[in-house]
Amino acid sequence: MRVDDFDFTLPEELIADRPVTPREAARLLVVGDEISDHLVGELPDFLKPSDVVVFNDTKVIPARLRGTRRTAKIEVTLHKNVSSDTWHAFAKPAKKLKPGDIIRFSDDFTALVSQKLEGGEVVLAFSAAGPLLMEKLMVFGEIPLPPYIGSIRAVDEQDKQDYQTIFAKDEGAVAAPTAGLHFTPELLQRIKDKGVDCVATTLHVGAGTFLPVKVDDTDDHKMHAEYGILTEQVADRLNKCRQEGGRIVCVGTTSLRLLESAADETGHVHPFKGETDIFITPGYKFKAVDILMTNFHLPKSTLFMLVSAFCGFETMQNAYAHAIEHKYRFYSYGDTSLLYPRS
Repeated sequence: MRVDDFDFTLPEELIADRPVTPREAARLLVVGDEISDHLVGELPDFLKPSDVVVFNDTKVIPARLRGTRRTAKIEVTLHKNVSSDTWHAFAKPAKKLKPGDIIRFSDDFTALVSQKLEGGEVVLAFSAAGPLLMEKLMVFGEIPLPPYIGSIRAVDEQDKQDYQTIFAKDEGAVAAPTAGLHFTPELLQRIKDKGVDCVATTLHVGAGTFLPVKVDDTDDHKMHAEYGILTEQVADRLNKCRQEGGRIVCVGTTSLRLLESAADETGHVHPFKGETDIFITPGYKFKAVDILMTNFHLPKSTLFMLVSAFCGFETMQNAYAHAIEHKYRFYSYGDTSLLYPRS
């Protein structure tokens, strides 16, 4: 399909730069045969005891670093962990870097540019490794808010809490699984009180999720790979859910992409540990997911293409038009939606 088909105009004032408080007070647009307006706190009303809700327990790390190469200021955003001391990163301005350069973040914390890749991407070998590197990131790094928030305001201390889900456990993401940001302990308890099971998977969201699609046709786009884990125990629970007539409800496109990567053509979910670069566009046949909760995505983004595949292209065009007309808040800190697949 043409990438331009997924374009739409969003008024800038609808871009949320802070989440609502409490988180479950965000609005929830339910999209199925009809479109209706609700609040996230009403989510349990749409769930059945036979359902299983799937979260992503990845934890966002302070993956943005500001340093210098000689006198030039350099900003890097880590996006893929290669080894205990090596990361792929996006650099700005990348043109000022070449292999062999040293980027200095402090007197005792540096990174060697070991390779220069395409699209502003570099491979960095740090002067610290493993837990020590993570300690350095906690001191010198900052939460890598998406560009559309960073262009409105600077990152602050509140973002360290706001840009993390209550499920966050496994460090490695450089972007939050934003649908999960709406959950509070109280909402989670009401879901469990209804008899609904909740399970966790891990997909370390990469900075590539923010990259614009630079091709004209979706067939020419290459996704950045992200590392995911789906345990045997979780796979067994999901398969049992389906066998007993229950529904798998994914919180976030990250959980959905991992389940679809782990499922075979019959919909049977297998344990998964490794990278996935699955790219879902209209025409894709979903195998493992029945309902999707997800925030509102950018025009011409791979995630808007995914939800258009899930609900149908025309349905999502109408849903986003409704959301804009009724002033829903968009993107990472914005409102969310509950999507049912096209019938």
